[in-house]
Amino acid sequence: EDLSDRNMRFFVSEMIREKVLALYKQEIPYSTQVVVNSFEEGEALTKIQADVIVMRESQKGIVIGQGGRALRKLGTEARLAIEKFVGTKVFLDLRVKVDPDWREDEKKLKRYGY
Repeated sequence: EDLSDRNMRFFVSEMIREKVLALYKQEIPYSTQVVVNSFEEGEALTKIQADVIVMRESQKGIVIGQGGRALRKLGTEARLAIEKFVGTKVFLDLRVKVDPDWREDEKKLKRYGY
């Protein structure tokens, strides 16, 4: 993984996280992390799979929203921002995962970029 790929993953995760903070306001505190698991740049399409990591099952429910509505809105807004950034169409696969102790785990903090 070269530096530009790592930088792209970082910028993409920050863009998604920014949308999480904007859309969910106080409902989802700063205990949210975004991990970009795959980033494949093509000429016409960039494919990204990312996890939104929360600390509690109740937060997962809020991020997904009724019938998946909130997650779809998050995905759309993040995708539009990422498309502007990378200059191609983007297929964004977002998944929500619960990881209750990520803030207290050194290995996880490192993996999440801290």
